[in-house]
Amino acid sequence: MSKDFLTVDRRPLVTVLAANLVSIAGNCLTYMGVPWLVLQSTGSAAKAGVVAFCTLLPAVLAALVTGPVIDRMGRRRVSVASDLACGIAVAAIPLLQFAGILQFWMLCVLMAMTALVRAPGETARGVLLPTLAERAGIPLTRAAGLYDGAARCAALTASALGGVLIAVLGAVNVLLVDAATFAVAAPLFAVGVCGLPEARAQRPAEPVTLPAYRRELAEGYGFAAATPLLLSLCLMTLVTRGLDQGWSAVLLPVHARDQLDGAVDLGLLEAAFGLCALTGALVYGAVGSRFRRWPLFTIAFLIGGLPRFVVSAFTDTFTPLALMMAVEGLAFGVLGPITATVTYETVPEDLRSRVLSATTASVQLVTPLGGLVAGFLVDSAGLPSTLLAVGGVYLLATLCPVIFPVWRQMDSTCSPHPRAEGPQLRASGSKM
Repeated sequence: MSKDFLTVDRRPLVTVLAANLVSIAGNCLTYMGVPWLVLQSTGSAAKAGVVAFCTLLPAVLAALVTGPVIDRMGRRRVSVASDLACGIAVAAIPLLQFAGILQFWMLCVLMAMTALVRAPGETARGVLLPTLAERAGIPLTRAAGLYDGAARCAALTASALGGVLIAVLGAVNVLLVDAATFAVAAPLFAVGVCGLPEARAQRPAEPVTLPAYRRELAEGYGFAAATPLLLSLCLMTLVTRGLDQGWSAVLLPVHARDQLDGAVDLGLLEAAFGLCALTGALVYGAVGSRFRRWPLFTIAFLIGGLPRFVVSAFTDTFTPLALMMAVEGLAFGVLGPITATVTYETVPEDLRSRVLSATTASVQLVTPLGGLVAGFLVDSAGLPSTLLAVGGVYLLATLCPVIFPVWRQMDSTCSPHPRAEGPQLRASGSKM
């Protein structure tokens, strides 16, 4: 252990948690304010969908290729630049609107720019978590729970306040508030990690050339592909994220519209899920290190997967689904910290930016298609049949940790020398 870690210092961790909370809150306000602005100004749901697509696909594309950029520029610079660029792009929207020159294509371009720079900034903050946990003198499991809990708290708070702020200030003015959140997050993070060697550029010596960049990029994807446990996590999350997108973007809203009390019940259901997911993440962060990861991960995914689809398909009342959403939230709140902890312990520090960028991109590849496929199925087969079909696929995905032995390595990833784990994991004959 280096001399820098002989003294426990929790200020960097607390500062980064605060910066991430503010940054994610700004993202959530943007995702609420921009579609509402489009609906108010154009009345077109199709155009709102196009803007939503522009905020999602570029983030996936950026995550595919920015791992080496984070290493070369440094995690501190990338995160700060990401927040500042997001703030400028978001602030440009209301300023152009006030000037009377905002066009729809401009809005799409600005949202695409925001998405492109958002993904590397989030990755740059996340990869520092093991370093921050060590400096703070707390277990990585607890730090992962706090990090996930802070993100969920930000999303929940921003979602709750977003509707009120839009109603009181208007969507255009809310975007100015969004820009201010990024202006706060950038210097907060910069101060919090100042002096951390891991926050600086990791590969300054080699000149920037296309072959060197491609080699560094391939190292991240190669490590993920050659590590059965990490590859299994990516494949399972790839499927479930696409199904979750169909659930949140289409299936649950349609169910709330047709069977429940519309937007009011939809908001209450999302609030129940969000509060319980926050609770699950914080509780796991506090006591999760006492339990084996593989059984807890498996049970949580089984609870959060199929049951909600079945309840929605066979009930037209609010209470059963609300209870199911609350239980689902508690289960899903556990999954994020477990996945993060296993990934950090499996991936060597010098590869972490590239591998996490690769895994982030890979698990989001089908997410943009989730809502499109779910909408098509609802129109062609009806809501109940679609709910059961999607739930069945979800069940098959969540049974993977039960069927394939490689998942049991979740309880043996911890090692003081993570790179030494690579050959052992790669030697496994299991596929998933």
